[in-house]
Amino acid sequence: MTSLPPERSAARGIVRLLNTAAGRVLCLAGDVDGVAVDSFVRRYGREPVRIDAIDAGSVTGFSAPALELVLDHLDAAARAGRPVALSSSPAVERLLRRASSVAQRRAAGGSREKC
Repeated sequence: MTSLPPERSAARGIVRLLNTAAGRVLCLAGDVDGVAVDSFVRRYGREPVRIDAIDAGSVTGFSAPALELVLDHLDAAARAGRPVALSSSPAVERLLRRASSVAQRRAAGGSREKC
């Protein structure tokens, strides 16, 4: 059995862009950490790509960079007037609801929330 060099650990989560019959899908699975997001950004670039759906139903852990990536893609789709279907795990749903409520308070001039 071989092991990876110490400076590179095995990925615990993935972020991929899949072309399907229903359109382009941003897929996230496992423990989506900064390493998984960095890998996606190296492959596809920093700018949000046009997507038709986000599948985060198999996410077990969701880092701040992963949340930012998903929110950037949702924001870009909303600005373009494109609906995006979202399938997500309960953990992702909680984080998205929390991020939405924080954004609404900031837009209304409320206090900043500490993380």
